[in-house]
Amino acid sequence: MGHRMKAAWLEDLKLSFREDLPVPAARPDEALIRVRLAGICSTDLELCRGYYPYRGIPGHEFVGEVVEADSAPIWVGRRVVGEINLACGNCAACRAGRPHHCEQRTVLGIIQKDGVFAEYVTLPVRNLWEVPASVTDELAVFSEPLAAALEIQEQVHVGPDLRVLVIGAGRLGQLAAQTLALTGCDLKVAVRNERARQLLDDCRITTIEVGEIRKGMADLVVEATGAPEGFELARTAVRPAGTIILKSTYAGNLALNLSAIVVDEITLLGSRCGPFGPALRLLEQQRVDPRALIDAHYSLAQVPAAFEHAGQRGVLKVLLSPEPIA
Repeated sequence: MGHRMKAAWLEDLKLSFREDLPVPAARPDEALIRVRLAGICSTDLELCRGYYPYRGIPGHEFVGEVVEADSAPIWVGRRVVGEINLACGNCAACRAGRPHHCEQRTVLGIIQKDGVFAEYVTLPVRNLWEVPASVTDELAVFSEPLAAALEIQEQVHVGPDLRVLVIGAGRLGQLAAQTLALTGCDLKVAVRNERARQLLDDCRITTIEVGEIRKGMADLVVEATGAPEGFELARTAVRPAGTIILKSTYAGNLALNLSAIVVDEITLLGSRCGPFGPALRLLEQQRVDPRALIDAHYSLAQVPAAFEHAGQRGVLKVLLSPEPIA
């Protein structure tokens, strides 16, 4: 194996393609993984806009193959996906069983840990999940965002009688809708464009126009617009004593009328990473199929163009392959 690799590099909010970066060295508890396929998500786009100060290789949605794992050689040759939070194991949050909120954590491709828009990446073996044989790379690359969608059901009990509104039918909103639909809840998704509506229609999920959002229409609102104005729509839609789940991450601040939230007794829940096991199970059982969300494939060498494409309004999932696209 050569000592240099190809990768995307983000520095001073500028994204470039490099061929001179060192192949990362795996620590004793880590695996070295050859990336097979990676996905661009909204957080990656926001990093380029200053959502979080980051210098290095971005990217956190991937499927790869383990090529080295000194502490657990049984993993070598396996296809894997990986949890993105790297926990210390020693802080109060880790000891309390909340490693996603480790006080010392690094986050793959987001906080002080080079990500997956590269030929190789390292991750702790404990972060790895083996991909079932029947789950293709194109499906497996959705494991991380699908897990994030499932986190909603980890945080709130979603029963068949719950009125649920998803606002924002983009990359994450589509997956949230597909997973929520499995609960049998009274689900509606607010959409802005015909493409989003068609994708949801194909899944037999009810859509409404944003202009049809009515005051107090939902018990639970999932805000996944990726824009500050999404919160105002969610605030309108949620009934008193209802719940808003915030999925959007974006650069900048949000103005809130906190008094009204107090008076109406609204529960606000931030929602981030979720369970990989159930995500892989849904993919294996073909209960969720996100392949219709794939808009384009690019090679790693085309990463600036891939990001430009992914940032266009209405575009859903853009995938990156370390190998040239045939």
